[in-house]
This record gives sequence, structure tokens and C-alpha cells, in this order.
Amino acid sequence: MTEDCRPRLLLVDDEPANLQILRHILQEDYRLLFARNGEKALQLAADESPNLILLDVMMPDVTGLEVCRRLKATPATARIPVIFVTALSDPQDESGGFEAGAVDYIAKPVSAPIVKARVRTHLSLVRVDELYASRLQIIQRLGRAAEYKDNETGLHVVRMSHYSAILARAAGLGDRLADDILHAAPMHDVGKLGIPDAVLRKPGPLTPEEWEVMRQHVRIGHEIIGDHDSPLLQMAARIALSHHEKWDGGGYPQGLKGEAIPIEARIVAIADVFDALTSVRPYKPAWEIDKAVRLLVDEKGRHFDPTLVDAFIASLPAICAIKERFAEAPSPAERQA
Repeated sequence: MTEDCRPRLLLVDDEPANLQILRHILQEDYRLLFARNGEKALQLAADESPNLILLDVMMPDVTGLEVCRRLKATPATARIPVIFVTALSDPQDESGGFEAGAVDYIAKPVSAPIVKARVRTHLSLVRVDELYASRLQIIQRLGRAAEYKDNETGLHVVRMSHYSAILARAAGLGDRLADDILHAAPMHDVGKLGIPDAVLRKPGPLTPEEWEVMRQHVRIGHEIIGDHDSPLLQMAARIALSHHEKWDGGGYPQGLKGEAIPIEARIVAIADVFDALTSVRPYKPAWEIDKAVRLLVDEKGRHFDPTLVDAFIASLPAICAIKERFAEAPSPAERQA
């Protein structure tokens, strides 16, 4: 028997005739669940996880507004979109519905084309959100994979990603781009998956030939992420390729200079170096914050974007809060000292 993969809708109304009308409109395209009161609706939403809920407002005992509030207050059902289907037409009623968490309103008596169009639109939005979430999970898992190959801990990736987001906001890029940088930054060194362990884990200095091998990780990372229509993956690819470029053109792999370097790569470069300097490594102790800041200042206009260095330093209280929140556990030797 073929599994029914149609989206599942929960229809909620205390009047059976209204449920029958909605059933007639939607049954060919969707799997339908029915509830005639608020408590039953809450139970079905929790048990069946419908893709969307069509909810009457004026019901006895528990109103649709209260049902919607309780759905949004419960983590398991908070992401289910709710469309109110109601005879209430006052703008204040609509405002109250949106404040309760609804995504749309359909007026009674319902029109079949309107119901179908609104349901289709909001299910499409859900699919877009799910696609974004799945791509985000892929990025995070590839970042984790790179951590297993390298000597650096996952907390380095966490810290430098948060530093990058803080710097992006300080640079005026806005919350959405800052969030994208937060999620894309963990992929900056994914290309190290393609670097031989003999080079990547070598305890001593690298030879010039080994440095050439190591530098290939930026192109490998760019190739691993590939070309996508997703802005988030496009950003991750740019960061992977360009986070070792330098403001004065002395970096690699392309020798880009100044604003020719993508701004997200310029941001990640500062965050990555700062965390590397202020963290313990097998070959060095952690630098003090002041010493690391002096290096950033010394490298303004050479390694780093001068404006971004100033914004980073202005954000040091938030940076230090992240550093403290995601501090490394002390080694056994440090605990005995």
C-alpha cells in the first residue's frame, strides 16, 4: 500500500456544518483531522503534528484565541501555522488573532478558492523554513566533521562564530546577515578534511612545501560546499575560500585586496585569529586579551580591515562575555597548578 504523503491539516470548529464545508474544499489535496472543541484540538495537535491548523475563533469553553496561545506556548506545537476561520471582521479582532500567533485570517462564509490559496501559500512557507533548517543542519554537521580532523576543539568554532556575529552587527550588517554569518562561520576550515594528517597534525613548524599543501584547504573547502542557490551556503563558500586573504593583498589563495575581499570573510578572519591567539594550543599558551588586541591594532591595514578592527575592539565586552561563556575546560596540569 502506498503511503499517503499529503500534508496533514487539522480543522477545528464547533459547528459540524462548517467542518463539512472545509472537508469538501480540502479533502482531495490533504489528509484531514477534525476537532469540535479547543481541548480536542490541542490534543490532536500534540499527538498528530499537523502541518497547518484551520481554527475557528468563537467556540464554547476554550476559544480559538486561547487555543492558539497555548499552541504557541508549547515547544512541540509552536511552529505549526494557524489560520483563523471566523465570522469576526472587526480589525481589532484580527489584531488580537495575530497577537495570539496566527499567520492569517479567512472570513466566513468561506470561499473555496481563497481557502485553497491561503493553505497552499502557508504550507509553501513552512517548506521554505524546513529547507533552510535542513541546510543549516548540513552546514553545522560539516563544521563538526572538520573539528574531528583538526586539533582545535569545537568550542573554538563556537566562540569564533559568535564573535563573527557580534562583529557583523557592530559593522551595521543587521540581524539577518549576522545570523547567517553565525551559522556559516563554522564551515571556514571544512577544507582541512582534505589535508593529510601528517601535515595537519604535525607538532612542529611546517616546511614551505607543507605550507603549500596546508593552504589548499581554502580551495578544498570551497569545493566541498559547492555552488548553491542558498544564500547561506553561498556565504559559507565565500568564507571558506577567502578567510585567509589579507587587507593589503598579501593573503591567499587569490591575493585579494581591501574591499574586494568579501566582508563576511574579513569578519571571520578577525574572529578566527583573535580566538586562536587567546586560546591554549599545543604549541603555545593563551595570550592575554590586551596582547591579542594590540596585535589586531598593529595589523590594521595590513592583515585586517581597519574599520572592522575598530568595531571589534568597541565590542570587546560582548566578545569577552562569549569567551567566558564558552571557556575551555582546564587541562589536568592546569588544575594541579
